[in-house]
Amino acid sequence: SGAARALAAQLDKINVERRELQARMEAEARRHVDALRVGLDDEHADAYCLFDAGWHEGVVGLVASRVKDQVNRPIVAFANADERGMLKGSARSVEGIHIRDVIDAVAAHHPGLVPKFGGHAMAAGLSLRAADLERFRTAFETEVSRFAGVLAEPGVIWTDGVLTADDTQIELAEELSGAGPWGQGFPEPLFENRLELVDCKLLKDRHLKLRVCHPGDSRILDAIAFNQAELPELGPDASLRLVYRLDVNEFRNRRTAQLVVEHMQSD
Repeated sequence: SGAARALAAQLDKINVERRELQARMEAEARRHVDALRVGLDDEHADAYCLFDAGWHEGVVGLVASRVKDQVNRPIVAFANADERGMLKGSARSVEGIHIRDVIDAVAAHHPGLVPKFGGHAMAAGLSLRAADLERFRTAFETEVSRFAGVLAEPGVIWTDGVLTADDTQIELAEELSGAGPWGQGFPEPLFENRLELVDCKLLKDRHLKLRVCHPGDSRILDAIAFNQAELPELGPDASLRLVYRLDVNEFRNRRTAQLVVEHMQSD
C-alpha cells in the first residue's frame, strides 16, 4: 500500500542518515587517533581514549568497534550524555585484553573516577564526568599497558572469506539483511574480493561511489566507500581489493545488492 511504501522510504532515509553519521564519526575518530600518535616512537599507543563534542552517544559503540578493527588496539569512545557534564563511553577490545578488568583496575586505582561501568572481556560501557576525561585517558592507557604485553601489529583484517559472482547478488544480500541484528559476539559478516573497477565518482565531496565487477563476469555491482574521498584517483580497469559488507540498497522502489566498503586497496 501507499502507507507501507511511505513508511519503508522513511525507514530507509533514517538508515542512510544513521550510516552517514556513523561514517563521519569514524573518520573523525581516526583523525583523533592520528593526532594522539604525534610524537610517539612506536606507530601506535597501546590504547586510545577518544572524545568529540559532536558525537552521538547511540553510535559510539559502533565507532569504537570499527576503529579497534582498524588499529588493533583497545578503544574507548565517549560522547556527551547530558547537560550536567557527564559522558557516556563505549569500549571495545582486542584478543588478550579483558576490557572490563582494565576499567575495573582504573576504578580501583582511582576511587571515584569511574562512577558507573560494566561489561565483559571484549566490550564495556561506562559513565564519566567530562572534567575527568584527561585523567581517565592517562589511567586507561596505563592499565592497558599493564595488561597488554606485546600486541599484534595493526593491519591484520579478519574476514569471512571471498564471495563468488553469484553470491554478490540481491538474494544473499536479502538473507544477510534479515539475519541480524548484528552486535558484540555476533558481528556482521565481512567479505573480501579482488574486483575490477568499472567507474567511480565522488558523492557529497567525501564518499566514493563505485561500480565494480568480478573478473570474467559482466554483471555490475554497486559499491559505496564512506569517507574515503582522500584515496588517490582511480582509473578505469583498475584492480581493487575490497573488504566489504554485503547490504541491500533501495532506490525508487528497486532493491539491489550493494557493497559497503570498509577497506580498499589498489592492486
